[in-house]
Amino acid sequence: MYWYFTAWEEAGVTERLLAALRIKARVQAGREPEPTAGIIDSQSVKGADTVGTDSRGYDAGKKINGRKRFIVTDTLGLLVVVVVLAASWQDRDGAKSTLLAAYAATPIRHVFADQGFAGKLVDWARNLLHTTIEIVRKPADQVGFAVHPRRWVVERTLAWLTACRRLARDYERHPETSEAMIRWAAIAGTARRITRGEPAQRQARRTFDWT
Repeated sequence: MYWYFTAWEEAGVTERLLAALRIKARVQAGREPEPTAGIIDSQSVKGADTVGTDSRGYDAGKKINGRKRFIVTDTLGLLVVVVVLAASWQDRDGAKSTLLAAYAATPIRHVFADQGFAGKLVDWARNLLHTTIEIVRKPADQVGFAVHPRRWVVERTLAWLTACRRLARDYERHPETSEAMIRWAAIAGTARRITRGEPAQRQARRTFDWT
């Protein structure tokens, strides 16, 4: 099994399969086959003992020792690219390789992001990739939790991925293997979405009449 896994990764099978399913899901939803806008976000996850010190770090903000997953999705929440780095990487630094991968793989030239990606990254993306990064900021009068336009789409995708037990934390020795596992989870989720014909819906709370 592992031989097939490594052979398929070397051949780029998961990237091509994910792209083909994403196109099918977008067309099914009445969108253009390729996205021109996307959303970027990161997620820090704890690293198991199998994660070596050479590829793990400490996220002081989240107080997590492990790795950080950077993903770009389209505006439907379908995964485009994923890059796994040590959790110590700042968002604005780790985003560069992720945006480069999205630039090479798709015509995405407008990316929505949270305030962690603000600053020099915006100028870097505009000058080098001809890509606009639009920072979706928290409203000044916000109290408590609120769903932010655009950003919730990528946050929902991260929640979908983390629901896969293998991705609850990072168990992989190599970051490239982590990226492959994330792509496989996205492939399974996109295939289910195509089969259903719509995104997953939260199950309604069941009520019982005891009278």
